[in-house]
Amino acid sequence: MATFDPNNPGRALSPGAALPPAAGGLPPSPEFLLADVTEATSEVGDELPPGAGPYELAWRRLKRNRVALAFGGLFILIVVMCLLAPLYSQYVAHIGPDTQNITGTVKVGGKVENIVSLIGIPIGPTWELGHYFLGADATGRDVSVRLLYGGRNSLEIGAVATLITTLLAMICGLLAGYFRGLTDGIISRTLDIIWAYPVLLLGITLSTVLEVRGLGPFHGTTLLSTALVVGFVYVPYVAKPIRAQVLALRDREFVDAARQQGLGPLRIMAGEILPNVASTIVVFVPLILANAILSEAALTYLGAGVQPPSPSWGTMISDGISTIPASFSNVLVPGIMLVLAVLSVNVFGDGLRDALDPRAKIRLGKE
Repeated sequence: MATFDPNNPGRALSPGAALPPAAGGLPPSPEFLLADVTEATSEVGDELPPGAGPYELAWRRLKRNRVALAFGGLFILIVVMCLLAPLYSQYVAHIGPDTQNITGTVKVGGKVENIVSLIGIPIGPTWELGHYFLGADATGRDVSVRLLYGGRNSLEIGAVATLITTLLAMICGLLAGYFRGLTDGIISRTLDIIWAYPVLLLGITLSTVLEVRGLGPFHGTTLLSTALVVGFVYVPYVAKPIRAQVLALRDREFVDAARQQGLGPLRIMAGEILPNVASTIVVFVPLILANAILSEAALTYLGAGVQPPSPSWGTMISDGISTIPASFSNVLVPGIMLVLAVLSVNVFGDGLRDALDPRAKIRLGKE
């Protein structure tokens, strides 16, 4: 902490130097020392705005983390591009995501070239909008169009799977942590069984069961069934931390006060405990989203996810393997999009976790 001369506040003293007497031979006043502490505290960024709640402080911390915000903006850009896939397909590329054009030709730089050569090699990126910007696959389909449509499917599966995971984990964690006893034993042991299986192995098994036998309205390998499988396998990874927090909160004074007022268990869990675990749930949402997108691509690549002709980043990578090394871009392009989407969500999730942590050393200051 910096120390200043009481007779000359603009001059800092060296570390360890004794304080000189103030004017008139008196020691430094308490007001001066308090001002010194306040200034040093402001320099390290611990000054808190008066009356600010925890979420306002978290937002202030997050705004100071420009790296997290940049990657969050990147993910939003990817989402917007994928949502605009129908417009790009109709008004720019003039071709659908499943339209095959093996015998077609395209003009690149004034020269007419085959979309798929006579030996089956697809054309690479032309870098011309509306003319196979990122090239074609082995059946003559536009890679750029399928990339955007595939991103829509992958992001949709990831979002639905994240919603399923969050809801199931929240219910299981609240019930197990609040009621304890037999309820906790049944739920916890069920979560342990699910947790014991590797994610991909359990996902392949459940996808195969849904495709062969079905489960109620879910039959076959569809986008919804894939999202259900991915969302189910990640429930223990979120439910267990929530359960641990609920166990610590159920015996707190404010919960006892709610019981004394005659509130039932559901109202206590919804009104008293759930708001106190909301920050944990918020932190898990982007992390589960990233893992869900990656798991969908892995399941699809292994044949247990989205099935052709529906595009996804996983199906594009799987289809592009057959064209390596003649057309490496068919694997590289969806792979890069997958990495950017997962990386952006993970980095933003780390920034959100730091922002919600009151111990994070991020400068707040004034706006």
